[in-house]
Amino acid sequence: MIKQSYAILGSGAVGGLYGAMLARAGHDVHFLLHSDYEHVREHGWKIESHWGDFDLPQVNAHASIETIPACDVTLIGLKTVNNHLLPSLLAQPTSQGGVALVLQNGLGVEQSVAERLGAPRVFGGCCFLCSNKVGPGHIRHIDYGRIVFGPYQNSPETLSKAEQICAEMSAAGIEVQTSDDLNMVRWRKLMWNIPFNGLSVALDASTDKLIGNESSVDLIRDIITEVHRAAGACGASIDSTWVEKTIDHTRTMKPYDSSMRLDYLAGRPMELQQILKTPIDTAKAAGVPMPKVEMLYQMLCFMATSRQPQVES
Repeated sequence: MIKQSYAILGSGAVGGLYGAMLARAGHDVHFLLHSDYEHVREHGWKIESHWGDFDLPQVNAHASIETIPACDVTLIGLKTVNNHLLPSLLAQPTSQGGVALVLQNGLGVEQSVAERLGAPRVFGGCCFLCSNKVGPGHIRHIDYGRIVFGPYQNSPETLSKAEQICAEMSAAGIEVQTSDDLNMVRWRKLMWNIPFNGLSVALDASTDKLIGNESSVDLIRDIITEVHRAAGACGASIDSTWVEKTIDHTRTMKPYDSSMRLDYLAGRPMELQQILKTPIDTAKAAGVPMPKVEMLYQMLCFMATSRQPQVES
């Protein structure tokens, strides 16, 4: 079977890692880049991964969406704060009927893509990984790495397409699995993202610090329990054992700074809407308030608007 081509929108810790692995496996992969375009075009990717380090010297690097050809799969790894750019970014790589795979954090992130492309052409998923871009063209992937994804709209055709993408990613060395319950996948990831992303900023702490303090663990457990209760009210069936499993998995995780904390420390916008506000509103509409999650969101909004701009020395 002919290998599918891939366009990567958001060539950071997620898109850069998975795109580079697909390219190493022989796929035609096109990366949209900005600040490190010149570096990657000249030097390629440097990947440090617990799955195995590698360099990818020859890269299809693009500074403009206009030069990216139509591809079979467009992988969306942008931060959700940049989703206003998607209408202009999606047109070219999906112009010949290709599908989109939305690998973003949060809830409801597939909807706007489905409105543009049509639901059968949209897939969504969550990445359970510890990965950061640490320099131009340089990604450090320190732990985990699994993708769980599925169709936005289930049908025999979309489920078959998901299996095709899954087989190609697996052959490229990516840990990946499909699901026919995208809503469950999203809420399961929120059980980690809401407490650990949010509290990492509010308490100024990496994962090992959060999980190493009895008081913060109590708060984490309360927040995860709220999210789990909300998930059930919103149609996501997640076994209650995942409350403690989420905490236990983080205990064994290598010390890690969440993406939200890195964004906050760098003065970048945080993904507050999709990771916190949309789940709060969705749960409230289903009759389940999340008071501690809502307080965390309010704190983060205050921190985002009151921080002082960094002054370069």
